[in-house]
Amino acid sequence: MPHPAPTRSLRLGVAGPVGTGKSSLIALLCRELSTSLRIGVITNDIYTDEDARFLRSAGVIDPERVRAVETGACPHTAIRDDVTANLLAVEDLEADFDPLDLVLVESGGDNLTATFSPALVDAQVFVLDVAGGGDVARKGGPGIARADLLVLNKTDLAPHVGVDVPRMLSDALAARGHRDDRPVVALSRTDRASIEQLTAWLRGVLAEFRAGRHEPRDPGPMAPHSHADGTAHTHPHEHDGAHEHLPA
Repeated sequence: MPHPAPTRSLRLGVAGPVGTGKSSLIALLCRELSTSLRIGVITNDIYTDEDARFLRSAGVIDPERVRAVETGACPHTAIRDDVTANLLAVEDLEADFDPLDLVLVESGGDNLTATFSPALVDAQVFVLDVAGGGDVARKGGPGIARADLLVLNKTDLAPHVGVDVPRMLSDALAARGHRDDRPVVALSRTDRASIEQLTAWLRGVLAEFRAGRHEPRDPGPMAPHSHADGTAHTHPHEHDGAHEHLPA
């Protein structure tokens, strides 16, 4: 008899410029949630598995549940333009450790235009850090404006780099249209309240996903992609949810 399909996890993308703390954020989520949720991680680097090795060595998750994708190209290519390599890695991870509650997909460090295709992830987090400058949030861009959650990371460094965190937070909220469905978290590993705000948001998204009420945001045209079962998908209509399945 055929094996049943693996349980579909919530797939959460984490993107942002180089050095904003994406890997550390994922390690924090694993540390906080791995006792209550079954988690897997996919990392993206251009030519190395550096981020995957960091997460395996951090001791916050079973090292076997961390998989690396070497994109060989600009980071956004594998999370937006053609998501096949990442999607196959996610599906393989779900099959190998079925059931998983959550798969975190980390983009390679990119610029302010980086967003995930909803063909790959169900929700996405965009990460800035205060060391990048207090003006970055108001520069906007699709990651800042349209990600499901914007994280202003490393706020404990603000006094050392001359950044006004409340002003940066205000700029970020304005860039996101002051919308309740586009929250911003000012995060520090030393601030328990901000950590709990982050994990509460994620648990809320997971609850909506499990209830069948969560719909991925579409930051742009959905990417062509293939699945482990050999089917190829194209998405000819950007906004109406059309979803065409073709033989590979």
